[in-house]
Amino acid sequence: MSTLGTDYWNERYNRSETGWDIGFASPPLTAYIDQVTDRNSRILIPGCGNAYEVEYLLKAGFKNITVIDIAPSLTAALGRRFNNWVDKELKILTGNFFSLSGQFDLILEQTFFCALDPSLRPDYVSQMAALLAPEGILAGVLFNRSFVGGPPFGGSIEEYESLFQKEFSRRLMEPCYNSINPRLGTELFIRLKK
Repeated sequence: MSTLGTDYWNERYNRSETGWDIGFASPPLTAYIDQVTDRNSRILIPGCGNAYEVEYLLKAGFKNITVIDIAPSLTAALGRRFNNWVDKELKILTGNFFSLSGQFDLILEQTFFCALDPSLRPDYVSQMAALLAPEGILAGVLFNRSFVGGPPFGGSIEEYESLFQKEFSRRLMEPCYNSINPRLGTELFIRLKK
């Protein structure tokens, strides 16, 4: 869907039309990150946005983080913000997630899936599986509700189970107990193992 391409997202960031941006790392993700013991894990955050989770990871001592976003003005701003870590602990990529290659131990999902046109969801699942190393994990938050229009685009646990079952053997999908107040009861935490 061309309206959701580079120009669309670049303009959203340039005009600060980022209603999904909560201004800090998502509590369900920080709770999960706190349980990851290997600080050398190869971590990917696709559609990274303002990258609050990246800041959290860096402060926690993680050393091998890659982020990708389609909006060049955003990734340029991230390069300035994280200047001390770029090309050391952090790699910032501007581009299309579906063209990315590499292998990652952990991929963190936070408002990327819901930003994609739903017709791309099977491709999202295939690409996630391709990017994960053997035994790799996709973890994060998906909306468990519908929206009028979009983005964001919602969904349900039943839809997600059906979508992910082909590529992921062990799937945890459960309501978040630690969502921010405006999202209480509308988020699922996922932990999917390749």
